Amino acid sequence: MDKREQIMQAALALFAERGYHGTPVSLIAERAKVGSGTIYRYFKDKDDLVNTLYRHWKEVVRDETMGCIDRDQPLRSLFRDVSIRMVRFAMQHRDAFIFLEAHHHSPYLDDASRRLSETINEAFLELIRHGQALEFIKEAPPELLKSAVLGMLTEMMKNHWNGTQKLTEALILKVEEMAWQAIRR
Repeated sequence: MDKREQIMQAALALFAERGYHGTPVSLIAERAKVGSGTIYRYFKDKDDLVNTLYRHWKEVVRDETMGCIDRDQPLRSLFRDVSIRMVRFAMQHRDAFIFLEAHHHSPYLDDASRRLSETINEAFLELIRHGQALEFIKEAPPELLKSAVLGMLTEMMKNHWNGTQKLTEALILKVEEMAWQAIRR
């Protein structure tokens, strides 16, 4: 693994664990087993590092959840597919999921990070609007419906990670069904 990748992995783990403000560059360097100056060979500053990480993982989550779905399948199947893909992403990339959740409204995100986040957000909202146009999904602000769905799935993952809920395939399907019931007409 090259030094840039070591730095990114260390930063991801620390930002997920301690947050942006609780993670000094010196700690990232220590965890990555590089000198602090080495970080500045690859990243302009801590903001550049956090934005690089954010964009990288947003692209991964976009590709793994929305990028390879069959948009011609029935809406109910499409919703299930996207929801389960999101949960699988979270299970496979715990630190990335926590990092993205904690930083998606952060003031230190640059315009490129915000634009990428907005394109992913818009894709999910488009799915909801499409369902509303077909009269399968409730008439309510799409942002609100998106928040209800993602809130249920995210909370399930948090409960799994903190040990209060054992994650099983049956539970994933149950929560996904509950999310669908919450937004369907």
